Amino acid sequence: MRPTPSPQTQHLIALANAAGRAIMSIYATDFTTKTKSDQSPVTEADEAAERIILEGLAKFNIPVISEEAAAQGRIPAIADHFFLVDPLDGTKEFISRNGEFTINIAEIKQGVPVSGVVFAPARQRIFWGEIGKGAAEDDTPIHVRKPPLDGLTVAASRSHRDAATDEYLSKINVKSLCSAGSSLKFCLIAAGEADLYPRFGRTMEWDTAAGHAVLLAAGGKVLTTEGIPLSYGKREQGYANPPFIASA
Repeated sequence: MRPTPSPQTQHLIALANAAGRAIMSIYATDFTTKTKSDQSPVTEADEAAERIILEGLAKFNIPVISEEAAAQGRIPAIADHFFLVDPLDGTKEFISRNGEFTINIAEIKQGVPVSGVVFAPARQRIFWGEIGKGAAEDDTPIHVRKPPLDGLTVAASRSHRDAATDEYLSKINVKSLCSAGSSLKFCLIAAGEADLYPRFGRTMEWDTAAGHAVLLAAGGKVLTTEGIPLSYGKREQGYANPPFIASA
């Protein structure tokens, strides 16, 4: 049975598509890159996509934490219900033009990502998920698969592989590795194309929330290395995530 997104999630999908069109129009140009205070890159595409998404979310009258606004110190007083937005997740991938960047929009309630949209505009792959409704890639239902007996397919970070990840992988039965940038790794697990995504390096909540929502709705999970569900709204930690394992 094909899952049907709620009207709110349909709006999030429309916003992601609109932001994607703006991003791709800039992607085709000789765009400029700036450096933020944390030394990470930002482009005019990040800023254009964020404007579109924030304007579109204003109708819900729900607080929004968005990466570029947060980088400038514009963080609202957060209640138990808010949106998390990364208007261009994978700016390094955007700059290198490998197509593995995404737009991430997630809704958080009581620390849990209850709905989310992940759009990879260069690849024309859009994923959405809602707790209680399921998950889909475009209109096609998706669900995690049962891990194969002959070994796991692991989604590994292209830009952020580290020694801790390699050590972890050496201890499990890995059949193959599939490199992917940005939040696509969560979606590959949700779609049954991969089984595991370990991440020991630094991530921020807006990097992971939308993909996490899609994976939860598809039957997967995201746990810290202590076995606790990854949660959101960690203001005292600056909205940084601890190491985690996403799995089917």
